[in-house]
Amino acid sequence: MSDVRNLLIRGSEKVIEHYRVLLASAKTESERQLYRNRIEREQRLLETLQGGIPQRSAA
Repeated sequence: MSDVRNLLIRGSEKVIEHYRVLLASAKTESERQLYRNRIEREQRLLETLQGGIPQRSAA
């Protein structure tokens, strides 16, 4: 795997963790849904970067 690809993967993982923190502190259902959608989108990107191997999410 290339250094750039590894950097992108680590970045996606950090973004997902950030959205999980925001999701945990969300005050409204619309806010929670927004963060869930963003986590799902970032998970799909991460799977693509990792060669299409699905990652199990704890969230």
